[in-house]
Amino acid sequence: MSGMSVPIPSTDSVIDAVPFRLRRLRQGRGMTLQQLSELTDVSLSTLSRIEGGERRPSLEILVRLAQVYRVPLDDLVGMPQVGDPRVRLRPRRRHGRIEVPLHHRDSGVNVLKIVIPPTDVPPQLRRHPGSSWIYVLSGTLRVVVGEESWVVACGEAVEFDTSAPHWFGADGGRTAEILSIYGPGHRCFGDQGLDGDASE
Repeated sequence: MSGMSVPIPSTDSVIDAVPFRLRRLRQGRGMTLQQLSELTDVSLSTLSRIEGGERRPSLEILVRLAQVYRVPLDDLVGMPQVGDPRVRLRPRRRHGRIEVPLHHRDSGVNVLKIVIPPTDVPPQLRRHPGSSWIYVLSGTLRVVVGEESWVVACGEAVEFDTSAPHWFGADGGRTAEILSIYGPGHRCFGDQGLDGDASE
């Protein structure tokens, strides 16, 4: 591995991708441009032009955005970890669950290790483009797709089309731990939690 060279993207390609990254981060956190403007003290029109690719952000603005989003500055511009393919594990708590992204940003596939505590909240089915594959590492998982429901035991896997209404959560009053892979079309990377809902 040490002898492998990693191609470094051109400056233009890195900069051209910034508007998409910034828009995805904001939308993933459920923020409006107005809210972001108030938090960063950057004008609404400036933020809109940056996300629209009409203006390149200054270093000062990128630093403010990185502080609001609580991500490294490198993540905003997509700088590669040259020569090191290892994923930096960053556990985070969302809606009572613990998520650990196991992939590089913008890798095309979103892989998460998720610890799901039991909950009394009734299932609220969601739908979105894409597909989901889940492997249960411990505990049991209840999965609802449309009008069907299954209990998935430890060591079992489930795969389904997420364009159908669906939900999943810990079953049997015990915490479940899963490995989840979201296919192309999912907006994610966990920026909104699981399907943007606290109960899934």
